[in-house]
Amino acid sequence: MLDDSAVRRVLAVMAHPDDVDFGAAGTVAGWTARGIAVTYLIVTDGDAGGFDDGMTRAQMGALRRDEQRAAAACVGVDDVRFLGYPDGMLEPTLGLRRDIARVIRQVRPDRVVMPSPERNYERIHPSHPDHRAVGAAALDAVYPDARNPYAFPELLADEGLEAWTVREVWLTGGPAVNHYVDVTDDFDRKLAALKSHASQTAHLGDGLAEELRGWLGANAAAAGLPDGRLAESFQVVDTS
Repeated sequence: MLDDSAVRRVLAVMAHPDDVDFGAAGTVAGWTARGIAVTYLIVTDGDAGGFDDGMTRAQMGALRRDEQRAAAACVGVDDVRFLGYPDGMLEPTLGLRRDIARVIRQVRPDRVVMPSPERNYERIHPSHPDHRAVGAAALDAVYPDARNPYAFPELLADEGLEAWTVREVWLTGGPAVNHYVDVTDDFDRKLAALKSHASQTAHLGDGLAEELRGWLGANAAAAGLPDGRLAESFQVVDTS
């Protein structure tokens, strides 16, 4: 696994606004505090989410984009990009792979964070079909698409985007975990990021913090950390 001192840029590719904050905001806060540049690529606008029947889906999408930008600012991220795919209908198509490969070649990250393409039967919520579709497409975009100059040749011919090899992938929400990050000191920033997604989390009230502490505390226990510590979990894959 890469030491953070060897990482200059990270790209997080997620299906919906708030996915990165539930899965990795504490870890992201630690990275940006150490001077690592982080970019978010959100595939949908989350227009199928929320609880307000009085809003159109277009209005919900616009709101959730704003919420994601605000959440990103809480953890030191100012580069947030959206692909605008329809929420709830994602498939790991060649078009989606190309769109993600394009951003990989633009950002040129050492590490990419993405949802696991595998279903987690022990915790079903991370295995939303959009998450799995983005995980599958993003993993294919990392290998082989972004690094192969002959894959999607229009990216080079028309846009001047040279091939780029991502050295490492971090998967969130999957059935296999091989790495934990202690995020205790950044818990408040993670919580603030999630509260920024008010259309999705406001109804939870104080229960949001309690729920987060439960999940993250269980991760910390699995990692063998002392009582009271909090951790996010990942499967790290060498893609160099």
